[in-house]
Amino acid sequence: MTPGSAAMWRFSLQRRCLHSSVSLTKNVNSRSPAEQRWLQRQLRDPYVKAAHKQHFRCRSAFKLLEIDDKFRLLQPGLVVVDCGAAPGAWSQVAVRRVNSAGTDPALPRGTVVGIDLLNIPPLDGAHFLSSHDVTDPATHAKLLGLLPGGRADVILSDMAPNASGVREMDHEKQITACLTLADLAERVLQPGGALVCKYWDGFLARNLQEKLSSAFGRVQIVKPNASRKESAEKFFLARRYRR
Repeated sequence: MTPGSAAMWRFSLQRRCLHSSVSLTKNVNSRSPAEQRWLQRQLRDPYVKAAHKQHFRCRSAFKLLEIDDKFRLLQPGLVVVDCGAAPGAWSQVAVRRVNSAGTDPALPRGTVVGIDLLNIPPLDGAHFLSSHDVTDPATHAKLLGLLPGGRADVILSDMAPNASGVREMDHEKQITACLTLADLAERVLQPGGALVCKYWDGFLARNLQEKLSSAFGRVQIVKPNASRKESAEKFFLARRYRR
């Protein structure tokens, strides 16, 4: 990895992970103008502040919280697969909602398995497959061994490729990643199950919607308030999986 590519990777990881104002302000003068603009936006972002206060690993937790508060996808006792899980904020939400840490002994205890190419710090109530490719059959084999009965009730994905700056190319990579989730659903998702995946709006989004509609009884587009208005980010919510 070259110094330039290493710097891009580190900044991409920061964009996914950081919510501490202390961390954000370190070495600010050594950062590029684009990085400094992003850091200043983070400092002003109420969701970043709320994530720090509520001990979520990043602001993206509030996107899933909004979706789940409205659609009630995550219930105690359910089995959840979190794709692109690093740094683990969506898994934190899933652990709480499905009771996979056994916090409430009166409720059924669920299961949460997270997968990412990056390292995911440990989380009570979740099993993480760090440094694993969600599209790799070897990963699927490990995943099946971790799921009760080899089946999941919900697949979640907030994953995204590192942005190249070329909008059309990034959009195509994102849609391709989402299409792999439809293939994963064929292997692990229970009949009646649900899938939530992030995508960047563009000309290929219809292809993904058609693919999901062929396998799910209902597919809709959602954009939580926690998603920045200027962002092309949206989510497909697919429910009532048909095997």
